[in-house]
Amino acid sequence: MDARRILMVSPEAVPFAKTGGLGDVAGALPLALARLGHDVTLVLPRYRGIDGGTVVERLPLTVGGRRFDVTFVEHALADRARAILVQCPELYDRPGYYGVGNNDYPDNALRFALLARAALEFGARGDVGPDVVHAHDWQAGLIPAYLRSSFSGRPGLGGAATVFTIHNLAYQGVFPPSTMPALDLGWELYGIEGLEFWGRVSFLKAGINFSDIVTTVSPRYAREIQTAEFGFGFEGILSRRSDRVIGILNGIDVDVWDPGRDPYLPQPYGPDTIDGKRASKRALLETMGLPVTAETLARPIVGMVSRLVDQKGFDLLAAIGEGLLGMDATFVLLGSGESRYQDGWLSLHERAPDRVGVHFGFDERIAHLIEAGADIFLMPSRFEPCGLNQMYSLRYGTVPVVRAVGGLDDTVDHWNSRTNTGTGFKFWDHSPGALRASLKQAMDLYHSPEKWRAVQRAGMARDFSWEVSAAEYAKAYERAIRLRAGRA
Repeated sequence: MDARRILMVSPEAVPFAKTGGLGDVAGALPLALARLGHDVTLVLPRYRGIDGGTVVERLPLTVGGRRFDVTFVEHALADRARAILVQCPELYDRPGYYGVGNNDYPDNALRFALLARAALEFGARGDVGPDVVHAHDWQAGLIPAYLRSSFSGRPGLGGAATVFTIHNLAYQGVFPPSTMPALDLGWELYGIEGLEFWGRVSFLKAGINFSDIVTTVSPRYAREIQTAEFGFGFEGILSRRSDRVIGILNGIDVDVWDPGRDPYLPQPYGPDTIDGKRASKRALLETMGLPVTAETLARPIVGMVSRLVDQKGFDLLAAIGEGLLGMDATFVLLGSGESRYQDGWLSLHERAPDRVGVHFGFDERIAHLIEAGADIFLMPSRFEPCGLNQMYSLRYGTVPVVRAVGGLDDTVDHWNSRTNTGTGFKFWDHSPGALRASLKQAMDLYHSPEKWRAVQRAGMARDFSWEVSAAEYAKAYERAIRLRAGRA
């Protein structure tokens, strides 16, 4: 496969800015692509608090008749990979990336239109332009539209192939139709096959309709978003382009998430030394303020690291309520979210302080201890585009119990009692009864040590490294290039 020049645009990326899985993906994928021999330039805003870097260019940009002085700051990422941060204090030097609290900034359309324009201007200024422009989520959704309109005649750039990745279809970048002139997009692009979405402008729809290839973060989610249940109104738009919609499973950082050399664990372990988990189990109980006894060490620990919201299945857990306390298990929870769910878990802890441990907020050490010290990891999501924690759990020999949606379905193989094969437990109905039954099935198997060890080792043998995912993205780039050239 030829080495390609890739211009990647994302609103966030580790180590510069992160609010969720998008930041992890946009930070890891360029490095993995570079290891495959591709040249990658990642572009994102220079938000408040991002320091360092080398100024490589300054230029004025006009968007919607407004002039902005933009500075491009370069950070080396690795051999063949770099980040370019778009510095425009007026738009990006703010307390939050997208807003404050639950309130989005009212000029987000302008902020991310400028990001798209700045990325393309930078990409067009080299001697040789990119082969592929890869845009992530609605904030970069205008890039394919600009490439097929105002940038279509730019030498070295107008012919670039485009790939647009949907990380979560629930976020659609919707604005009033009056936004169109402020984006420097002609009204001919505002229509059912353009940016119009129920009488408004959608950046997400721009990315879907004008890109050569649309990807999302798991094969199952690529199918789900073409249905009414998971499509958030976009199912018809995506179905119309179904021949160009591809699901590519996210990878995980196998250096950071490695039980054999995890600095947060009291003792390293691996597939052949799974008993080493016991030291982490003891440390987890201690950290969560739970008693460490022969009984608590023998009882399965069910771990969760999550936002406490409906999407993550906390409505199902609330419906079970105190029924959880009747299960022969200890529950540990790390996360934060809606107050009703936090209050509910706090109440469970107060009723059974020796069986329920909670830590509201986030703590990296506790997150790693839960992955290593828990026996079962629970993810009962209503929908889950990809999910990362189930992959961490498999790598750590912690058996996942998940609802069979999105990436959870793709990554967990349901245990087969006849053949004693599988890597975890899945349930299909979004109901408290289905969740309870799946948890009970896992807990029952836990008390059959030889069978349990087989499930643990099968999970630990799975390869979720970014190299696997990057190779699939490279294939998507090649297909986009062929489509753009009219050879597909």
